[in-house]
Parts: sequence; structure tokens; C-alpha cells
Amino acid sequence: MREIINLECTECKERNYSTKKNKRNTTGRLELKKYCSRCKGHTVHRETK
Repeated sequence: MREIINLECTECKERNYSTKKNKRNTTGRLELKKYCSRCKGHTVHRETK
């Protein structure tokens, strides 16, 4: 049931992180505040396909 997803920075649109999530428990898009090396700060990263 777990699927590999990519996390994309909402400001510069760079895909920095990949992680796994359970599709059955978390049906919406994942949003995490992570460090972006391109923006040089902590920004919101959103799930992409």
C-alpha cells in the first residue's frame, strides 16, 4: 500500500526530497516544511507525482 512520492519546493519548484506514504491512510497531498538548498531556507514542500 505504500507508494514512493517526490516533494517539490513551492517557491522554486525544485524536487528535493523523496519519501514514502500510505495511500490508504493519507489520501490528500502531503505538505511538509523542509530545507531547500536552492532557496537557502525552510520552505513548504508539497507532494508531486
